[in-house]
Amino acid sequence: MQVASPSLTGHAAVRPYASDTDIDMAALGRAIWRRRRQIIVPTLIVGLLSAIAVNFLTPKYKSEARVLYEGRENIFLRPEADKATQDRGVADQEAVTSQVQLVLSRELAVAVVRQLKLNELPEFDPLLHGVSLLKSMLITVGIARDPTRMTAEERVLDAYYERLVAYPIDRTRVIVVEFQSSSPDLAARVTNAIAERYLGLQQVAKQDQTRAAGRWLAGEIESLRTKVSEAENKADAFRSNTNLFVGTNNTTLSNQQLGEFNTQLGTARAQKADAEVRARLIREVLQKGGAVESTDIVNSELIRRLAEQRVTLLAQLAEQSATLLDRHPRIKELRAQIADLDRQIRVEGEKLARALENDARIAGAKVETLSANLDQLKRQAASTNVQDVQFRALEREAKAQRELLESYLARYRETTARDSIGAAPADARIISRGIVSNTPFFPKKLPIILVASLATFVLSTGFVLTGELLRNVRGTYSSAFDGTDTEPVARPSLDGGARAVPHRVLGVSVDAIDAVARALRAAGGVRCAVVTAVGGNPTPIAALTIGRALSKEYRTLLVDLAPTSPNAGREMGHAGGAGINDLVLGAASFGTIISRDPLSRMHVVAPGSPVADRAAMLASARLATAFAAFNQTYDFVLINGGPVGDLEVGPIGKIAVKAVLLCDAAEDDATAAATRRLQDGGIAEIVVLVGRFQNLASGSDQPVAA
Repeated sequence: MQVASPSLTGHAAVRPYASDTDIDMAALGRAIWRRRRQIIVPTLIVGLLSAIAVNFLTPKYKSEARVLYEGRENIFLRPEADKATQDRGVADQEAVTSQVQLVLSRELAVAVVRQLKLNELPEFDPLLHGVSLLKSMLITVGIARDPTRMTAEERVLDAYYERLVAYPIDRTRVIVVEFQSSSPDLAARVTNAIAERYLGLQQVAKQDQTRAAGRWLAGEIESLRTKVSEAENKADAFRSNTNLFVGTNNTTLSNQQLGEFNTQLGTARAQKADAEVRARLIREVLQKGGAVESTDIVNSELIRRLAEQRVTLLAQLAEQSATLLDRHPRIKELRAQIADLDRQIRVEGEKLARALENDARIAGAKVETLSANLDQLKRQAASTNVQDVQFRALEREAKAQRELLESYLARYRETTARDSIGAAPADARIISRGIVSNTPFFPKKLPIILVASLATFVLSTGFVLTGELLRNVRGTYSSAFDGTDTEPVARPSLDGGARAVPHRVLGVSVDAIDAVARALRAAGGVRCAVVTAVGGNPTPIAALTIGRALSKEYRTLLVDLAPTSPNAGREMGHAGGAGINDLVLGAASFGTIISRDPLSRMHVVAPGSPVADRAAMLASARLATAFAAFNQTYDFVLINGGPVGDLEVGPIGKIAVKAVLLCDAAEDDATAAATRRLQDGGIAEIVVLVGRFQNLASGSDQPVAA
């Protein structure tokens, strides 16, 4: 057997690998031990330099203060209905973040600089002691800013902001203020000054708001006083012009009189009806000649005396009737007296009836008079309803203006009472003040030395390992592809001719197939290869052997695109079922066409159902999409193409990178034509295997030479 890789300039014979390319960890360990000086010495040097450098760095101290933002609201700017609530709003994260910007504001920074006289310290103004050599070099190359071109305030503020850090703590309303300085006492003083100035700015803002509210309220009060006076005068003038005077119970006189007349009319009508009924009842009793038992008759003093006398005479008549006859003079006398009393009672009843009738007529006359007066008042009230509505509207306007004036007066009194800096509480308070720290914040000497030493150790070790691996790879390539034991042999060229190239003729063996697999693996990035044959060589055996060798270390897929043969399914590890043709036709999915090789970790895709137009299937976009998905999933994708004469080279060349060509002889015209055909189809790199294979007889994955 021989392996050849034709190219545009010719072909070169390749011998099989002398050894496998697996990494020998023991050899790498021995190489690291041999070159330990190249690792230890740089590590020690960098560690020593780091220790020296950190001792020359100026230590910086950090102080921290914490401020709780509560977000109170100005009570003078609230609606009257919300004044009972002490803290109506709750500060959100945006409000807290805005307060952080207030801490970092230029106004606050200038106030702190003036308070602590930071502009007189060399730490904040580098021009006080001159620019260092290193700083001058950085300014020259444009890395640092030139302090001579900056104003004194800009230099101080630039140094101030380099040392200041302010940020909110997540899910809280706490703002952290940190300041760094070479002096621990100065760091604490600046931190506390920033926190106090921040509260002072809030108090000044609150006082300004209160004073602004007082000035606005004063102007509004003067305007409202004028409006209230005008509204009340307008209401009084309208009432005088329209006689809409108000009586008791806050009602107009016309309405009050209307009610009184209505009440009197009802009373007169009731009196009239009562007198008429009583007179009628008395006359009915007198006409019937019965006993007069009416209440009005009974209540009469004269009739009561007559009734008492009648009762006395009736008692005497009854007593005398017991001993005397009816014609006795005494009996007649008593009866005559009783009859006279009855007559007198009836006469008095008639008088009483006439008196009640007279009362009824008087009540009727009163009813008529009251009805006339009531009608007149109704007409008068109807004519003044529109005026009364206008008057009430004027009264409501005056009342509303008066209430608003009283409200503004109350607010103005509150604002004037709070017109002082102490009466304006800040929206925040300091919960933790900055303290003087004795431990430098920077530099952290031990961590810096350890990190620098560890990084140098790792880099040195990496360089040693990389060099050793590169030497091993070069040694492997030289043992695998250098033609040290070759001899000339005639090889096909792209133009159909032949010339002498180095070669080594071997029989077909497992080592030869494994050499091809290792060559594909060593090339790296090979995502697709096609196996074809010239003559009667069985491609499934070679494809399976190469794929199984690659699947030991890589994810490998074998796709069977060769025309169906009687033993192809058994040799390729599948027997019918859905395959790549069904996927292209849309009759199957990826999960149904991929199966597992029973003798290795390799996956296999069968041809599937026969297709009428094989060339159209190979040229379809779905096939290209399927192989793109295969290339993203697997490290190597092999294609069993079958005989080169039946292979559609054009479509295959669009998805294949390399090709393995099986042939009986390397120097015949058939091999040269097959090589040229594959090259013209777009496959730029071809590996030629010379030899014969026989079909697998026992299910083994090893080829047998013919």
